[in-house]
Amino acid sequence: MKILILGAGQIGGNLAEHLVHEGHDITVVDTASEQLDELSVSLDIRTVVGKASHPSILRDAGCEDADLLIAVTNSDEINMLACEVANAIFHTPTKIARIRDKEYLCQEALFSSQAVPVDVIISPEQLVTDNIYHLFEYPGALQVLDFADGRVQLVAVKAVEGGPLIGKELATIARHLPQVSTRVAAIYRQDRAIIPHGSTVVEKDDEVFFLASRRDIRIVMHELGKSEQGYRRVMIAGGGNVGERLAEKLESTHQVKIIEANEERCRYLAERLKHTVVLHGRATRKRLLVEENIEDCDIYCALTNSDEDNIMSSLLAKRLGAHKVLSLITDPAYVDLIQGGDIDVALSPQQITIGSILAYIRRGDMTRAYSLRRGAAEAFEAIAHGDAKSSRLVGCRPDDIKLPDGVTIGAIIRNDEVIMELHDATVETDDHLILFLTDKRRLHDVERLFQVGLSYF
Repeated sequence: MKILILGAGQIGGNLAEHLVHEGHDITVVDTASEQLDELSVSLDIRTVVGKASHPSILRDAGCEDADLLIAVTNSDEINMLACEVANAIFHTPTKIARIRDKEYLCQEALFSSQAVPVDVIISPEQLVTDNIYHLFEYPGALQVLDFADGRVQLVAVKAVEGGPLIGKELATIARHLPQVSTRVAAIYRQDRAIIPHGSTVVEKDDEVFFLASRRDIRIVMHELGKSEQGYRRVMIAGGGNVGERLAEKLESTHQVKIIEANEERCRYLAERLKHTVVLHGRATRKRLLVEENIEDCDIYCALTNSDEDNIMSSLLAKRLGAHKVLSLITDPAYVDLIQGGDIDVALSPQQITIGSILAYIRRGDMTRAYSLRRGAAEAFEAIAHGDAKSSRLVGCRPDDIKLPDGVTIGAIIRNDEVIMELHDATVETDDHLILFLTDKRRLHDVERLFQVGLSYF
């Protein structure tokens, strides 16, 4: 695809890197020539210096024949205007825009073909907030992803010593949990991907990705020794958009405190939030954390705009007695260093945002797509079309489908039915398949599996 990315910031730059490695034709537009120079040196992409909403700049960038425009500049207004210009002058087929301000997001009538022609709205702060909130629903999880409109979830947990399944083969899950339908999609052992089989033995510290229905998640987590008590006392470092939204979602059911360094922002939060305690200060100060009884905190969430502050305050909070610490980390190099150490959960806003865009870029009929393991792996939900003559999937048993290396089928969704016992199942037209890829280089091979032959038409 020919993709035009407006904005060379963290999200735009990471997205360009992600997509160029998949073979897409990428052009990035930004007013910051230095950032563009860095991207053009490190990636095989075209860059254009200029204001992203100007028709002349969009024309220079090749908007006339772009398949997709992704507007992720730091300005909501420029992102919206760029989509209007691309639609009115260049007739760009698909337009994605990052919109951060809730004043815009709450106006449904604003985004339509008759108003601002944005096909897909991306709100990184809301995506990150929802991601964190999922972890509150399942204490002990590293990641929770929705499929089939939330009926099925993919959960990542770290196997800990003492779990009933540790040291045993995966096939024993069926004997331990005869009433539970679950399937392990992948295991990561010391950053090495393992495609699971019934004879695969789960080891301590394995990162296990499993699929299960929402009602069975906690039962399966207990098998891996990772089911924990709920988080009641929550401390949030950083009262920005993510911190504010998370506090709003939690304050009616949890005891929440926010630490914010900006005094004016503190006043805003104190007026806006009803039950949250707002504290003025820096979360990297030991005295403040001690005074606020950090040792009684069930989970500490470092959500400032600074990786360094988030890492340091998380390490300090853990050392002072916080039961669990979660940190937002934008630099992927930091994530690799700290995930699984003293910091229990490290989340990348860029990867969460990129994952939400993937479904609109993938060929074939994909309804969900998630970027995992810092972009090395992917999970997605796609629809099987055609018939037995025109499709490589329809009419086949999953065990008989020749999948590329590193790819597993986790479940079949048929109307309201979730099928995880795949041995006797057959793929039917319009079935939704949930797949896990440990090797992103096999993505195009998987896309071809879902393509329908001409005989179907």
